[in-house]
Amino acid sequence: MVVFVEDECHLLWGDTLGYVWGRRNERLAVPIKNGKQRQTYYGVMNLYNQEFTVTPYERGNGENTVAFLKYLQGQHPDKKLILIWDRARYHCGKEIQAYLSSVNQGLEEEDWKVTCLLFAPNAPDQNPVEDSWLQGKNFLRRHFYENKTFQQVKQSFFNFLNKKVFNFEKLKWYLEIPQLV
Repeated sequence: MVVFVEDECHLLWGDTLGYVWGRRNERLAVPIKNGKQRQTYYGVMNLYNQEFTVTPYERGNGENTVAFLKYLQGQHPDKKLILIWDRARYHCGKEIQAYLSSVNQGLEEEDWKVTCLLFAPNAPDQNPVEDSWLQGKNFLRRHFYENKTFQQVKQSFFNFLNKKVFNFEKLKWYLEIPQLV
């Protein structure tokens, strides 16, 4: 069994926007061109080893969410997957419901191949993936001068986050399991 926490991130060209200090201790914005460019990433953190996996998609929707679930199953064949995610419309929509029904068809609940659990409503603070996205965007802001195009921004963001192991304090909420003596 593999247990993941999941979330999506919508990276904008403007996310590399940072501040510099100007005269008289005033913060000045660094202008960014092409602010409407956008890339969506699906990301999961494996709760066992804290490894973060990122996959780019055109947008967050039911079709891409199903594709992402299939990708995870391909990465972990013969394992039961449990995903904990927020209540985004496409996490609870008809595409996901149809996919879960087909992949788990005829199985008892404890034998399901894919199980999806929901975080509490309006509680992004429960999801450690939110902290990963923040670290990725902070990395881009610290290294804004290295990325001249949005393609470079996307590659830098992906390279920083993908397969990285995080050790957020919030992970202890999910990992504090009594040990047998």
